[in-house]
Amino acid sequence: MPLKALALNATLKTSDAKDPSSTDRMIGLIDKALSEYDVVTDVLRLADFNVKPGVTSDEGAGDDWPDIRAKLLDADILLMATPIWLGQPSSVCKRALERMDAFLEETDDQGRMVSYGRVAAVAVVGNEDGAHHVSAELYQALNDVGFTIPANAVAYWVGEAMGSTNFVDLDKVPKVVTKAVDMLARNTAHLAGLLKAKQYPGESA
Repeated sequence: MPLKALALNATLKTSDAKDPSSTDRMIGLIDKALSEYDVVTDVLRLADFNVKPGVTSDEGAGDDWPDIRAKLLDADILLMATPIWLGQPSSVCKRALERMDAFLEETDDQGRMVSYGRVAAVAVVGNEDGAHHVSAELYQALNDVGFTIPANAVAYWVGEAMGSTNFVDLDKVPKVVTKAVDMLARNTAHLAGLLKAKQYPGESA
């Protein structure tokens, strides 16, 4: 069976925004690369949803997170994709991570978080330095809430500091970005397949 991936696009732009999203373009590259390894990717743009602030899996009436959470747990791979704002992941990216904090308490009878057995990868775009800092923040947060991080599981692009060119504006994707995307896809699909076949041992093992 093909592996399933969920890409959470943490751009601040909604789907009906006039300006195109650089984060969306990067997700498209990764989606295409993952498809070479029989991975089917679903993409959700977080800014389109009402993800309420909080650290539980359901924050009550009008909260869209429970449906997003269900899709996340139905997937084998989570791709967290964010632009850089103020040198950090976007606010909607942080909100999604905060909602995943609930996984720390949501465990099975062997003490395994509901997120165990899933792998996570990261995509970052921006016009200032900070891709390494942002990916480090996401790696730590995603690992804390039970995801496994493959080797070289980040693809990023940053433009010239104080420049005006965005990733979505480039006529051609740089070779170094393409290489990173291919490596991310290859390693992520490989590890996801291994974990799907053999889950982590639990406390009673």
